Amino acid sequence: KLLSLLQTPREWPGGELAERLDVSPRTIRRDVDRLRDLGYPVEASRGSVGGYRLVAGAAMPPLLLDDEEAVAIAVGLRAGAGHAIEGVDEASVR
Repeated sequence: KLLSLLQTPREWPGGELAERLDVSPRTIRRDVDRLRDLGYPVEASRGSVGGYRLVAGAAMPPLLLDDEEAVAIAVGLRAGAGHAIEGVDEASVR
């Protein structure tokens, strides 16, 4: 959820993130550090108008999925592979 919020085009004060996610500001700091360790370009600015945001235009690390998400995607791809999807041919030409 933290990453989803940081992907919006704004800067998030740590206190506001903590309140929205129902965690402590310390948890937000630890989670931001973890995102940085995973390669996400999270920038922080100090002060009363400071906060966290993802660096615009930076390369993002590969998508990370848990087991359930990976299985859901695999099942969806397999199901879709067996059925024609209307309009795909026209869309691919554009």
